[in-house]
Amino acid sequence: MGGTVHSTEGRAAARGTAGGNLALATAAFALTFWAWNLVGPLSKTYSEQLSLSPSQTSLLVAVPVLVGSLGRIPVGALTDRLGGRVMFTALCFISIVPTLLVGLSGGSYPMLLLWGFFLGVAGTSFAVGIPFVNAWHPPARRGFATGVFGAGMGGTALSALLTPVLVQAWGLLATHLAMCAALAVMGAVMWVFSRNAPDWRPSSAPALPRMRDALRLKETWQMALLYALAFGGFVAFTTYLPTLLTTAYAFAQTEAGLRTAGFALVAVIARPIGGTLSDRFGPVRICLASFIGTCVFAVVLAFHPPAEFPAGASFVLIALALGLGTGGVFALLAKLVEPSRVGTVTGLVGAAGGLGGYFPPLVMGGVYQATGAYTIGFVLLAAVALAVALYTSRAFRTAE
Repeated sequence: MGGTVHSTEGRAAARGTAGGNLALATAAFALTFWAWNLVGPLSKTYSEQLSLSPSQTSLLVAVPVLVGSLGRIPVGALTDRLGGRVMFTALCFISIVPTLLVGLSGGSYPMLLLWGFFLGVAGTSFAVGIPFVNAWHPPARRGFATGVFGAGMGGTALSALLTPVLVQAWGLLATHLAMCAALAVMGAVMWVFSRNAPDWRPSSAPALPRMRDALRLKETWQMALLYALAFGGFVAFTTYLPTLLTTAYAFAQTEAGLRTAGFALVAVIARPIGGTLSDRFGPVRICLASFIGTCVFAVVLAFHPPAEFPAGASFVLIALALGLGTGGVFALLAKLVEPSRVGTVTGLVGAAGGLGGYFPPLVMGGVYQATGAYTIGFVLLAAVALAVALYTSRAFRTAE
């Protein structure tokens, strides 16, 4: 029976293509990221209906990020064992439950926090896709492949752009029901059409020892630091920018959503460019450009400039910098970590990236409540970006 199963899987894998599975993984990543980011674009609605303080609103927005971050650790390890096909399918179907319950909980802050916490499971899909896509591509193409897959971050742009509009047109529950249906369809599509790479083999080692071994790698901690800034910055902006724009610049919720979608779209387009440029010029140079750019434009935003220019341009350029950085970090990871450990290391690094996006909204909410401005928050971002750039320049001198 076991031999039959493996031979069937082998024949199925042989029918798959690298490009086709990359496209499927990217689509599933985008949809689950949309589900993961259902709360942030509606922050103004929840804040007004439930009379929330800035700190309460920032906590509501940040809570899904927590599980989406920490959950990547076990999900990455499970992907090494079960494969991307099984894990993508499972995550799509599991995410239906908290998506529905968030839609039913719009009138209760405690219930929104509870089910928003579990909605974070949709954000763990990143730790499935990276090893799944890596296995389909040779080392020289992995920067490009992971960059294209990372464009699935555009799910946050879709959410920022469309979720407020859909809620306005259909209502809160109907919008969440539509997302549940989309997740069900995507889960079925991944099971029927996606395939693990022909050369992929399940890891037979227990998960905890593999995590422990991965934590002993210096590269795991180095990549975690870099990704906490690059991807954490992206997550923080896409989840909290609707709130920031409505409070600091008095935009309507739909206007803030449109601008947040633009921010996310720029970062999404920049990610595969960052991966491709890393293949050509080296990932360390791309990461350095990302971090220095983030520092410069955070300083500009700290002065609370006018909304469209230079603030709007600075937000776009930070999105470009962070997008390039997310592509560069995983191109560097693919160079430094052996393929059999990529899933587990990706889970740990992805968790660090997600956690990097968990704390800034809380800081920004607290800073705004205390001072009435976001200046201190942007100064902190600039300082962190500069420190990580200096570390990168010293730690990876020979990595190219």
